[in-house]
Amino acid sequence: MLELYHGRTSVCSLKARLALAEKGVDFASRLLTLRGDQFDPAYMKLNPNAVVPTLVHDDNVVIESTVVMHYVNDRFPGAPLMPTDPATRAKVHMTTKMMDEHVHNCCTVLTFATANRQNLLQMGSEALEAELAKSPSRVRAEAKRQVTRHGLDAPIVVDALRQHRRLLDWIDGAMKAGPYIAGTDYSLADIAATPYVWRLDMLRLQRMWDDRPGVAAWYERVRQRPSFATAVDKWLTEADRDRYANFQPDPWPKVQELLRAA
Repeated sequence: MLELYHGRTSVCSLKARLALAEKGVDFASRLLTLRGDQFDPAYMKLNPNAVVPTLVHDDNVVIESTVVMHYVNDRFPGAPLMPTDPATRAKVHMTTKMMDEHVHNCCTVLTFATANRQNLLQMGSEALEAELAKSPSRVRAEAKRQVTRHGLDAPIVVDALRQHRRLLDWIDGAMKAGPYIAGTDYSLADIAATPYVWRLDMLRLQRMWDDRPGVAAWYERVRQRPSFATAVDKWLTEADRDRYANFQPDPWPKVQELLRAA
C-alpha cells in the first residue's frame, strides 16, 4: 500500500506528487491542513520534523521531499527521471541541492511575508508565539516571526529574493542547452524547481522573469505536461486560488524596489 501525507499547496508536497504523477503511480491521499495537524503526535511519529510530505510504502516510511522523489524514481517503473550520464546527473543534483539548501527556506519567507501574513497577524501575539513554539525548527520559526512583524520590510526578505533570482538565472541559463533543466529530458531537476517558480507565480511575482525568456518558456513547458494538472491543479480549491489572488497589498511594487536595491 502506498500512502502520501501531503498538503494541497505545500511546495514539497508538489514535488512528491509530480514524481508520482510522472511515474503514473496512484496513492492513498492523507491530506493535512497544515494548520496544526502536522504537530499531531501520531503524525510526528512518522515525521519528527512535522512537515510534509511523508510517503509510507508498505513498511517503509520516507520523509524529505528530495528523498521521496528519488525513492519514487528508483522504486517504480515508467520513464526514468534521472539521466544516465554522470555530468547530466550532477546537474540534477546541483538543482536539488540549491532547492534544499537555499531556495526552500527563502520560499517560506516570501510566502509568509505576503499571502500568509494576514492570518498570522489575526492570531494575536500570544497565540502566534504558542504556534511557533511547536515547530521543531527554530530557524523557520524565527523567520515566520520576523516576516509576520515586518512583512516585506523584514531584513531576511532581501536574501530570499536573491536566492529566487539565482534560481531563475539557473533555469534561464539551462534553457540554452535544452528544453529542460538537465538537458533534453524532463527530470527530477524540473520537478524540484517547478513548485518554487509556481509559488512565485501564485504570489503574483511572475514579473521576476520578465527579462528571462528561458524561464517563461520552461515554465509553460512544464505546466503543459499532464503531470502538472494531476499533481498541482487538481489539488487546488477555489479558496486556495482566492487566497493567493486577492491578498493585499500587492507585493510587486515593494519586491521590485528591493530587487533594484539588491
